[in-house]
Amino acid sequence: MTPDSAFQPGSEETKKVDESWKESIRREKDFAPFQEEKTGPLPQPTFSYFASSLGMQALAALGEIADPASGAGAVHLDQARYLIDILEMLCEKTKGNLAAEEENFIENLLYELRMKFVQKSQKA
Repeated sequence: MTPDSAFQPGSEETKKVDESWKESIRREKDFAPFQEEKTGPLPQPTFSYFASSLGMQALAALGEIADPASGAGAVHLDQARYLIDILEMLCEKTKGNLAAEEENFIENLLYELRMKFVQKSQKA
């Protein structure tokens, strides 16, 4: 058979198409984050919500929250220190521009994260 004969009508060879990728795309869509029909509407963006999301990431880096993928809590002190530094910078840059409850929230969050960081650092 010549290379051109594969593309002629009546050719005995048929092209096989792998369509398994369609199923993986469907599964990804089913588990895509922030789908409103699956998780509901996203929360109102507020300073406290933003700071708490950084705090949750820091807690995960400190091993206080289990990784949803593995179910284990791994400690990553460099990452935790970086996230705490971001929160400290955010606190410093917003000083005087926050409501009293927002200021108290971020200061308390930083205190708790620093204490957990020191505990984890001493164990390492």
